[in-house]
Formats: sequence, structure tokens, C-alpha cells
Amino acid sequence: MLVQNSLTRRLEEFAPMENGEVRMYTCGPTVYNYAHIGNFRAYAFEDILRRVIEFNGWKVRQVMNLTDVDDKTIRGANAAGVALADYTKTYKDAFFADLKTLNIESAEVYPAATDHIPEMIALVAKLVEKGVAYKSDDGSVYFSVRKFPGYGKLAHIDFDNQRTGARCLGDEYDKENVGDFALWKAWEESDGPVGWDSPWGRGRPGWHIECSAMSMKYLGETFDLHTGGIDNLFPHHENEIAQAEAATGKPFVKTWMHCAHLKVNGEKMSKSLGNFFTLRDLLEKGWSGREIRYVLINAHYRAGLNFAFTALEDARKSLARIDACVEKATDGEAPAWALKHLDDFTAAVNDDLNIPRAFAALFELVREANSKGAEGTLGVFQHMDKVLGLIFFGKGGKEEIPAEIQALLDQRAEARKAKNWAESDRLRDAIAAAGWLVKDSKSGQIASRI
Repeated sequence: MLVQNSLTRRLEEFAPMENGEVRMYTCGPTVYNYAHIGNFRAYAFEDILRRVIEFNGWKVRQVMNLTDVDDKTIRGANAAGVALADYTKTYKDAFFADLKTLNIESAEVYPAATDHIPEMIALVAKLVEKGVAYKSDDGSVYFSVRKFPGYGKLAHIDFDNQRTGARCLGDEYDKENVGDFALWKAWEESDGPVGWDSPWGRGRPGWHIECSAMSMKYLGETFDLHTGGIDNLFPHHENEIAQAEAATGKPFVKTWMHCAHLKVNGEKMSKSLGNFFTLRDLLEKGWSGREIRYVLINAHYRAGLNFAFTALEDARKSLARIDACVEKATDGEAPAWALKHLDDFTAAVNDDLNIPRAFAALFELVREANSKGAEGTLGVFQHMDKVLGLIFFGKGGKEEIPAEIQALLDQRAEARKAKNWAESDRLRDAIAAAGWLVKDSKSGQIASRI
């Protein structure tokens, strides 16, 4: 299995460091709002990575953090006039529901920052003790980047030619500013009720220290793999390395992987352009979770992804083509031509997660199964779907109809029986908006996922 290591900027052979288990940390959401499709591009990439690791027969211990205390969550909670925990719970619950909608496998641990304040305080104390961190006059504690010789190795920064010496109190700051960053932030009036007691006074952790403390607690001082969006590479991941390695004297992470940005219709996603979408926005427009997943994963993770409604339309057609073939697939010994497509699929996913090439192998399988017969191909489809996570199986290759869709179908059947065609059409549209197609036949309604 080859992957691009952001630390070395090279393709490298990947394998677990020990015991056949990959210890993997993935940067999760800051739970101040509903996650948008740009966020889910990263989570879908990380899901594919996890599935490919499992596809190769290794176990995974994945930790995905929930950032529930930072500048944004505090501002949101205080503006809403509610406790921080109550404010963030809404978005935590929504995040887990969205993961389920996109068929993203669960991590083994989802640590919330507010549950790990003692670990963060202990890590800051160790950095102060080692002389690489210092307390400022206002009670905040900063990491001194000049006292960590390896600073800049992930982002490949020419350290001597950067502006240094400034202090960065905010959780996010100008990427050109290589300055000392806050490990512990002294309490301010704008923080309201949010704060914890520490050796340096009341305050709260900086964003960067959260991930270092939680990853090492659950995965050890050195672990296999750390991932995230390219926007997290600097300063966040660079600062994680500095904190962890300055504290332990050991390498922090063996392999770093980052996915590229998502654009919508060729433009950067923004509310002002009207192209900012949460997953819920797309579901309300009638697109299904697996159609959205199809678009999110069908580009190389290191290439920019252009998310467009035409891509969703293409995904709908492609999935219908796959479904029609899988419906005819049977168990049994796979023919040699089908195993050849599985070999091509395996080679693609093990070549730095080349999912577009993997899809090409899948559609070659569909093409030949349609021309030669799908006998014995079911197991090949199932094996490919261990990575893709979007093919429906079961009786006839069809998905079981959810209770809420069945209720609409029953209402529509009654409307048709009463010759209430307007109501029948309305219910048909409601069913379509939920991602299901209904067709009328002599034997009654036939519903299938769009």
C-alpha cells in the first residue's frame, strides 16, 4: 500500500508500526455549527483511507476529536445565551447523524476537548518545565517556536525568512505569521462562564494543544498516521508536532496525509456566493446520502474536488447502473474476467487511494457482467464495496424501504384508490425528495432508491 507522506513529500510504502494495528488520528469537527460539504470531503477521504487499511487485512484504532471549546464555540454559546455543553451538543448530535447518512465508518474513540482538560494542563506543564513554553504577563502560556529546532518541517517552512517573535493568542492566525502560539489562554470577560483552573490561573486550552494531548492519550506518544484537510497542515498540525515532540523527545507521527480543498461549481464555497451547503441542505434538495458520498469520494484526495449539481446527477445515473447490475449478480465462483477487475481495483486503491481508477475497474466489471452475465460476481461487488461503501445489497440487490417512505407509499396507494391524482402526485414528489423513485405497475407500486 503506497501513500503520499506530507512530512517527506514522497510516496512511501505504508504498514503498521506494530501488532498489525494502525493507530490513526483524524481531525474532527469544531462543533459550533453544522458541518458543510467541504468538511465532509475530508471525512469521506479519511473513511476511504480507513476502509483501504481494513481492505488490506489490518486492524484500525481511529481517534477523531470533537473540538467543543475554542474561540468559535465560546462566541456561539455566549451569543445564544446557553451553556457551552448545551450549545455544542446540538452540533455533535448532527455530526454523528451526518456520518451515518454518508455511511462513514465509526471511529473507535471520539474524545471531546472539554473532557480532557487535565491531560492538556499536564502537557502544558511539561512544556513549561522543559523551557520551551513561558507564561506571559496576562496569565496565558505560549510555546516558543524558536526553542524547538524542528519547527516548520511539516509545512517545509524556510524558518529564517519568516516573521517571528509575534504572539498568536487566537486559535487561528495568519499563515504567514510564524509566531509563538497559545497553549493556555488566560480567562477574559468575553469568555463568560467558560474556564478552568490551572497552575497559571483560570483559563482554557488553545486549540492546538487539544489534539496533541488527546491523540497521545489514546494512541501513544508515537503513532502511525495523522490526517486532515490541507488547511490544517499549517499552523495546526505543525504546532501539534512541536508540542508533542518537545514534550516527549520522540517522533510524533510516522505518516501524515492531507486532502485538497473542495470547491462548488469551480468557486470557493462561501455564503456570500450562495454556494455554501451543509449535508442537510443537499438532502432537502432531494439528493441521497450515497449520491453525495459518490461525488465526495470520486476524485483523488490530493486533487481539488469540484462539487456541482451536475456531478450529483451523474452520480444518480451511475448508481442506478450499478444497482441494476448488482440486482442480477449471484453467489458462486467468480469468473476469471471478474477477478481481473478486482485485481485492478485492488491495485488502484493501494496506489495512494486512487479511487477514480478504482471506479473505472468497477464499471468495467459492470460492463462485462451486463454482456457476459452476472453469475458469480456478487462476491466481487461486495469486496469492492468494502472500500467504496455505496453499493446496495440484499434481496434482489435492493435496499429495504424505510418505515417513513413506506408510510408515504401507503398514503399514495390510498390516494390513487380514491382517484385523488393531485394528492398522488404530491406524495410521489415527496417520496422523490426523500431520494426514492416510485413506479406504478399492474401489481402495485414499486419503490427504489434514486
